[in-house]
Amino acid sequence: MRFPPWSYFVGSAVFHYLGPSFAVLLFSRIGPLGVAGIRIWSAALVFAVWRRPWRTLTRHTWRTMLVWGAVLAAMNSSFYMAIARLPLATVAAIEFLPVVVLAALGIRTRRNIAALLAAVGGVYVLTEVRIEGEPLGFVFAFANAALFALYIVVAHKAAQSGGGGIDGLALAMVVAGVLVLPIGGVQAVPAVADPVALAAGVGVGISSSVIPYVCDQLAMARLSRATYALMVSLLPATAAVTGLVVLRQAPAPAEIAGVGLVIAGVAVHRGDR
Repeated sequence: MRFPPWSYFVGSAVFHYLGPSFAVLLFSRIGPLGVAGIRIWSAALVFAVWRRPWRTLTRHTWRTMLVWGAVLAAMNSSFYMAIARLPLATVAAIEFLPVVVLAALGIRTRRNIAALLAAVGGVYVLTEVRIEGEPLGFVFAFANAALFALYIVVAHKAAQSGGGGIDGLALAMVVAGVLVLPIGGVQAVPAVADPVALAAGVGVGISSSVIPYVCDQLAMARLSRATYALMVSLLPATAAVTGLVVLRQAPAPAEIAGVGLVIAGVAVHRGDR
């Protein structure tokens, strides 16, 4: 049975926010870079056992996997450094900004321009970005945003080439695990003596780096880059729905309007044929 590509994206979007919500709770036990490291190492271990990605390595794909892995390591590290200092909604809104550019690059019709404007308006209403928090948090947030846009470019290119797919992702995650070792190794040490924190960190890795990234590859293989970039605007909407279902946080009327605008934008958008 084949699922529509948007269904894979929805799966990615749901876990995109579940993982960070667990990670924030870990910051009192393990530093942000340590949590980022455990996330990547646990995901790399799962991929290594599941896919044995070294079997697919060729001289034509190793450069892409190296770049992809470096982006994953830097993006996850900067993301956790940002959410340790700023509200998650603020980081999510900043993360969306460069993705708008990627969506705009693929726009060729008035219909798609209207779709993009509706999606951006919905994100603005949902997040109501306020300049608050530590200045360093914004540095990491904007770094994460740029890296997230780069992740979409690299991962989408890999998904639609012979060197991509889940095996390519697995290999890139192993590369990320090696690269993040000097960054998060020291802060991850306390987890060795804290089985609960270690188990939670592994859970964060599976829910944040295995499930959503696999869904991304399945979606990217069947969607244009511009269409996928526009659908990223669903992330804040998905966060609102997840809050209602999981945390019983009823959305305000403005949040409902924001969700409606985002969904309308994605519904109106017409991808490449």
